[in-house]
Amino acid sequence: MAARARARRPSIFDVAQLAGVSHQTVSRVINDSPNVADATRAKVNAAIAELGYRPSNSARALASHRSRTIGLIAGGQRFYGAVRAMSAIETVARAHGIFISVALVHEAACTQREFDELCAGFEQQDVDAFLMLTPTDGMFEAACRARVRQPRVIVTSTHGAVSVQEGLRLPGVRERRRISIAGVDQWGGMASVIELIRNYGHRNVLFFAGDTDWRDAATRLAAWNKLCVARAVNSITVQCGAWESAAAYRRMNHILDNIGSNGGRLPTCVVCSNDVMAIGVMRALYEHGLRVPHDVSVTGFDDMPGVDNLYPPLTTVRPDFDDLGTMAMKEILYLLGERDEPGYAISRHGVGLAPADLIVRQSVRAAARR
Repeated sequence: MAARARARRPSIFDVAQLAGVSHQTVSRVINDSPNVADATRAKVNAAIAELGYRPSNSARALASHRSRTIGLIAGGQRFYGAVRAMSAIETVARAHGIFISVALVHEAACTQREFDELCAGFEQQDVDAFLMLTPTDGMFEAACRARVRQPRVIVTSTHGAVSVQEGLRLPGVRERRRISIAGVDQWGGMASVIELIRNYGHRNVLFFAGDTDWRDAATRLAAWNKLCVARAVNSITVQCGAWESAAAYRRMNHILDNIGSNGGRLPTCVVCSNDVMAIGVMRALYEHGLRVPHDVSVTGFDDMPGVDNLYPPLTTVRPDFDDLGTMAMKEILYLLGERDEPGYAISRHGVGLAPADLIVRQSVRAAARR
């Protein structure tokens, strides 16, 4: 009998008895109510620690009308940026006693029906809010069309086939008030790249574009094209149709073979939409006997682990994916009334932005004389 008593999970009433307070006071302490004296809070926390008490999430939900659960729908999890952002989201959530329930989808294949079914499943869990990582136009549109009553933060890029303004016209007026959009300052990152290469004298450049169904790729391309016109840089866009190094390698090989057979002009610099494409480009240059950066400079985007140890180390843009995830989670807390300030300090095109800083390494130098 005594052994069974010792094995019983301690309850809120056990904590109240040990602390010498009511169970309502214990509940207020657990739910971080400000209406508890410091001395009383200390006694209750000491009793909780002594008993090893863990509050029931369902009981807390009944008391606070909150489940302390966020529904996260994420595409792009095969890529570095999304993984870093999700890690930061989970870290911030845990620090605030919030559980993240995750659904991973294929960003290119996700339909409106699948997205709506995921939202319905999360609503059955009584989630307090939604976080939606939507790297493609299709996912962004589905996230905007989703009919959910809870606040939502959509993580995406500023530009694509569906503009942010067009996306925000898709939900109803009431839902629109509870939507925030966060992303990376892609324009700022591309501006720093073009300023660098222009200062090094590069005027004839190849730009390797990613899959423009991805909003990051579309935004980087739009920024690049506009900046080239403004900075008098002659740029030819190479469409690879994918973010992959193999696709960039094949396209760069084809370009170099054509230059070799037809006597075309070799560019002095290749700017790539992401780091893996830069790796493919550098391999093709190497195999054609061209040195980076002596013959051709190369830049990337993302600052993936390991690119600082390429030969030569890659000049690239470092989006602050940790800040993006933190910012998105803080914005959720703001929409839920748990923060006085919005989650982001900078906003452009209707999107709260995390910084993207240029990291200069040895893959860029002054333009070679042709």
